[in-house]
Amino acid sequence: MGDELVAGELTIDGLARSFAVRPPRGRNAPLVLVLHGNQSGSTRTYDRPIMYDWTSFAAHADEWGIAVAYPDGHGGCWADGRGVTTADEAGVDDVSFLRAVIDWCADRFGTAPDRTLVAGISNGAFMSHRFALEAADRVPVFAAVAGGLPAALLDVRPTHAVSAMLINGDADPIQPITGGYSGRRGANGEPRGRTLGLLETARHWQSLDHCVDDENPITTDNSSRHTVTGGVGGTQVTAWTVFGGGHTWPGTPVPTEWANSPAAATTLEFDAADQIWHFAHPLLTPASTRQL
Repeated sequence: MGDELVAGELTIDGLARSFAVRPPRGRNAPLVLVLHGNQSGSTRTYDRPIMYDWTSFAAHADEWGIAVAYPDGHGGCWADGRGVTTADEAGVDDVSFLRAVIDWCADRFGTAPDRTLVAGISNGAFMSHRFALEAADRVPVFAAVAGGLPAALLDVRPTHAVSAMLINGDADPIQPITGGYSGRRGANGEPRGRTLGLLETARHWQSLDHCVDDENPITTDNSSRHTVTGGVGGTQVTAWTVFGGGHTWPGTPVPTEWANSPAAATTLEFDAADQIWHFAHPLLTPASTRQL
């Protein structure tokens, strides 16, 4: 593992769970939890977590004054609430695991346990929604890239308002911007694991947060974003459409071997990690200010 990463392991419900942390340079730093997509096994590239190389959080950690944690999903995936991953089917408690990672980092590095930013892509984005809903006291802000709200979580009510940045490509064949079902069908071929589209997901979080102020959209040649503000505790929700974007992390070139995949289209117009952090930074407020 890279010199700047510290390996960690916890036992949750009898399962050994692993993660790596890029420690902060000071005390009371915010923690960023970065959640990978469904890797169906390996969550690492060489000796580093996949999301270490896919995102620039670690590269900016000292500049931004943050710690960055890279948890590993059980069997390479997350129990995100859709009911279609092997982790979901096995009843893995990923909410408890991620809470435990937050506590471990607070004990080991002095990070602020109630100022955690969660950012994920695909299966990790779905898990970001779930964790924000079920651990809202710890998560003031989350970001979901290429992953709408799982419909199975529509009735879950968070204890606190949570700001959200939602990013989706309008040419994503895996997570369509209008929502859809998982590719994993039921025993009789029935569709399963429905997720909401980008706008429907944004409206749901705006409703949960009681957002009231509608800002004008910002549109460029390659994307458009729309923010609603004025939620409880100053929470905000941003929906960001990437024109022609596929199932990728904006700002990161896709590997050469993916070049011909219809899901590989991306934009280098902005770095998603940079935009997520600058959105989140002023919104990392204590739980006491966001209680619903």
